[in-house]
Amino acid sequence: MLQTERRPLFDLGQLVATPGALAALEKTGQNAMEFLSRHVRGDWGELEQEDKDENQFSLEKGFRLLSSYRTTAGETTTLNILGRFIPEDERILLIEDTAEIQLSHANLVRFEARHPQNGVPGIAIRDLLKAALRHRPDRILLGEIRGGEAFDLLQLLNTGHAGTLSTIHANSAKQGLARFTSCVLQSGVELPYRAIKSNIADSLHVVIQIERRPGRRYISEVLEISGYDPDADLFDYCAIYQKQEA
Repeated sequence: MLQTERRPLFDLGQLVATPGALAALEKTGQNAMEFLSRHVRGDWGELEQEDKDENQFSLEKGFRLLSSYRTTAGETTTLNILGRFIPEDERILLIEDTAEIQLSHANLVRFEARHPQNGVPGIAIRDLLKAALRHRPDRILLGEIRGGEAFDLLQLLNTGHAGTLSTIHANSAKQGLARFTSCVLQSGVELPYRAIKSNIADSLHVVIQIERRPGRRYISEVLEISGYDPDADLFDYCAIYQKQEA
């Protein structure tokens, strides 16, 4: 009989867990910001029944969303708001470099990365993402994409995890896609450039851009990703919301 060896991913005693979808639609009387606030309040107002049903469908099916943002644009606040959309009976796996996102769901598993200190080895975001499927999550929330962990997140997206949310630094929603691609390339995994972009297009549904201006933070763009053209090397996307500058 073939002998197998089963070992824990991390040495015992090394704590990595801390205690403890949105489709923005531009319709008459319902812009992206109103859509967000209506979900938080649970108040659909005077929307047509068709619109109410479509909003509810987006929540139940769980769109995969990437939030791109300028520094201190309010990305943590946005993830906190989006997290409230997730039904209470679903299991959430929240992975962060530093614990900032506050969710009150009962079935919540929080992982926090750790830097090496006092002789205790560090645990990277990539390690936590690789261990994610062992916890059978319904939703995965990754606080921020900074480097090679983008590849591991992309692998999880390809396993069909609806309602996955994450953020990335970029100056626009379009640049957010480009930076996500660059971060996947930093993973050290040898995949063709166009294959990576095809996987991103197949796995990611929505990109929103968060801006910060003096005295206010707001959503400036919402892109819906529908595919990738390898011949033209271009993402096929539709800008379903763009804020007009005053």
